[in-house]
Amino acid sequence: MFKKRYHQRVALCLFLAFSSIAHAADIRLAVAANFTDTTRDLIAAFGEATGLEAVASYGSTGKLYAQIDNGAPFDVFLAADSRRPELLEQNGQGLAGTRFTYARGKLVLWSPVPGTFEDPKAWLESGDFTRLAIANPKTAPYGFAAQEVLSRLNLWEPLQDRLVRGDSIAQAFQFVATTNAQSGFVALSQVRAWDEQGGSLWMIPQAYYSQINQQAILLSRGENNDAAHQFLEFLRGDKARGIIEEFGYETEH
Repeated sequence: MFKKRYHQRVALCLFLAFSSIAHAADIRLAVAANFTDTTRDLIAAFGEATGLEAVASYGSTGKLYAQIDNGAPFDVFLAADSRRPELLEQNGQGLAGTRFTYARGKLVLWSPVPGTFEDPKAWLESGDFTRLAIANPKTAPYGFAAQEVLSRLNLWEPLQDRLVRGDSIAQAFQFVATTNAQSGFVALSQVRAWDEQGGSLWMIPQAYYSQINQQAILLSRGENNDAAHQFLEFLRGDKARGIIEEFGYETEH
């Protein structure tokens, strides 16, 4: 099932490369990679409720921010942090008053292999592994959170030669899911979407990393797009919150 989803994501990226098709959509979304599976369900529910079509481009928050800053044609940005939407609001590329927290993310240490670790702290300290996956801390908020966890455990420097960095949290998850890394710091939502049974999971205490407040903002390009306004209104509603919470996020009520 993971392979099927992976190929679907690749196909989606190729799909979006054709501008004639992308222009047919009512809304163009830039979405943090950790929110990929959740967004797929949200887009379906939004379409059923409104008859409107949304297409999404997924990537690390930092890279999507850079694309928006360089004029990429997105209407709405669903980031994995609050800093980039705030910057867009400050520089006029995001509309003031439209920014809000749509989800609060959870970081976990995960392996699809049962028994990989029973005591996660002891396992990390032992260094009894060759590769540990994280997202790039410079561009991915979940990668920065992973760095915070390892720093708190005094393991950031000692484990440098074992860390394999993904461009996004989606790539970090792929490293672990394909067992190219024995374990990795990923989003709880990704594990919830994983169809295989079993595995090893550490729900990392919130005190170990800064709260991951994922914020959405209406971009200046979408100011006069009624469908974009409707999508953000939908994202605040009970139906969307229910979907988001099913994937392991917290929402504001």
